[in-house]
Amino acid sequence: MANKVVYAVYEDPDVLKDAARKLVTAGVKVRDVFSPFPVHGLDPIIGIKRTRLGIVSFMFGLMGTSLALLGMWYFMVHDWPMDIGGKPSFSLYQNLPAFIPVTFEFTVLCAAHGMAITYLVRNKTLPGMPARNPDPRSTDDKFVLELRSEDNADIDGVIGVLRETPVFEINERQY
Repeated sequence: MANKVVYAVYEDPDVLKDAARKLVTAGVKVRDVFSPFPVHGLDPIIGIKRTRLGIVSFMFGLMGTSLALLGMWYFMVHDWPMDIGGKPSFSLYQNLPAFIPVTFEFTVLCAAHGMAITYLVRNKTLPGMPARNPDPRSTDDKFVLELRSEDNADIDGVIGVLRETPVFEINERQY
């Protein structure tokens, strides 16, 4: 038996949330949701865990802070010490107040770029990566629930539960 995937298309985010709640209550596993904008409150309903992107951003920021301080120590203290404004040039500790603005900016730069690249890689949306969008209307005004037969034993029963919700359209595909 070939595996089936069912896409249920909805027109309203509140109807989508109600349908997802009804499906999960009936024991149906929702694989994914495609929507033109974030639907707040949908993640806990379908069982998606909270993202760890903030932790990754903190790690990139820590890396940026470390690289900024190491670079400024090397350039301004070790490699080419300069007497600028009478500041001592023989230790990082004594020059640290002058290095704070650059350190902050480099921390923000590394955290923002690292977080954006991690997000794009994690969601497989970098240029050149194939898009996985079952219905082009989900980027405009429709909301799509994805249900797979490998997650749900009785996919025909799932379609019956879907028909009880105010679904706009149901599409079935083999894969």
